[in-house]
Amino acid sequence: MDHPAWRPAFHIAPQHGWINDPNGLCHYRGRYHAFYQYTHDWPGSELRSWGHATSTDLLTWIDEGEALSPDTPEDRTGVWSGCAMIADGGRRMDIYYTGNVVLEGDYDHVHDGREANQILVTSEDGRSFSKKRVLMRPSDYPSTCTRHVRDPKVWEEGGELWMLLGARNRDGCGEALVYRSDDGVAWTHHHTIRSREPLGYMWECPNIVALEGKSYLAICPQGLESETLRRHNRWQAGYLPLDASIYETTLVDGEGFIEWDFGWDFYAPQIFSAGDGRSLLLGWMGTFDEDRSSAPDGLPWCHCLTLPRELSRAADGRLLQAPAREIEALRGTPADLGKSVQLPDHLADIVIDGIGGAGMLILDGALSIELSDALLTVSFADPEIAAGRTRRKVELPRPTRMLRVIVDRSTVEIYLNGGETVFSTRWFPKAAQLSVSSGIVCASSQVWPLIRRG
Repeated sequence: MDHPAWRPAFHIAPQHGWINDPNGLCHYRGRYHAFYQYTHDWPGSELRSWGHATSTDLLTWIDEGEALSPDTPEDRTGVWSGCAMIADGGRRMDIYYTGNVVLEGDYDHVHDGREANQILVTSEDGRSFSKKRVLMRPSDYPSTCTRHVRDPKVWEEGGELWMLLGARNRDGCGEALVYRSDDGVAWTHHHTIRSREPLGYMWECPNIVALEGKSYLAICPQGLESETLRRHNRWQAGYLPLDASIYETTLVDGEGFIEWDFGWDFYAPQIFSAGDGRSLLLGWMGTFDEDRSSAPDGLPWCHCLTLPRELSRAADGRLLQAPAREIEALRGTPADLGKSVQLPDHLADIVIDGIGGAGMLILDGALSIELSDALLTVSFADPEIAAGRTRRKVELPRPTRMLRVIVDRSTVEIYLNGGETVFSTRWFPKAAQLSVSSGIVCASSQVWPLIRRG
């Protein structure tokens, strides 16, 4: 059953099938391109291709169909994650990705029985792609690595090309491999980045973030222990401040790892540049956790991506995330929240500012967002609407003074203190209208309906 009322209006979601990691994010020839891990034949298959969507405004997305399929010996069990780099003075899109090969037999598929091949395809229009070219095979990685090496991130600086790869070493620790190249085809291992103390057994989806002269390494470490107020999901996504440039860093402080998002539904973000130079983040609004669903009631499509988020740097060095400013053009006539507001659709931008203490915002009488001291608690009152999500508490760096909540049908994204803390969740509302009620003492509170244009 499709449930049109649950299909997001502004988030990328598949028409049918499964979506996960965003890939190849870029701005090329006046359009944004978002590729993503995609399985059309879900449920029943886990064979990943790349889906493709384009936009001129980051909010209205055109489904461009399947871009890359597992059709060569080097990617026959999956076109896995990767990136796009705009090359040749903006005339060409170069896509780097990992071709996954899982061999049949009695293997552990960690130390043997798997191949991870780094592959290049190019495009001059963003829609048709060249023949696949294999750049690296398992023999090209350091001998200290297991067969888990993937998710290339490529960029240019100072006339040189650089690549980050996520890896798992033979000691059972995550790490990032740094490669350099003159032509984007022949790559040489430059150095490896490790944590002083173990930070998970595998680092997926590495990215480099550079803002205001400071650098950050973004990673998705697998295997971190859950704690009472953080690291709740099976796998986490976050970043590490660097004391030196990525080209000089070999050791990082794992204790400085900061999660991007504390919600039930967030993983594998990718950072890219907007047409105007902004640093944007787009993540997978889902997880592999099995105790909750993103396709209840036989929904024929599963998961979506987050809204694009603008990154900035706070005075204390923490990275802030804010919904891309383009969404403000979709705002209708605002209503003063007061105690409660009803909207005709589950499309809303809610802003509560000048918060003076503890309080609670409630959506549809079912989803509660509670603020108390330096603590955020998100909880569901209705198990059917939650689809396995229950209650989660998050410790905040400081008390909340500003709360912003964006509702796009079956998605809710919560931003505290200008994006200092972010919490993403799916939900599956039953009501035809969105009900918003607040008991938060504040200087101002407004609710804007969001209106699809065109």
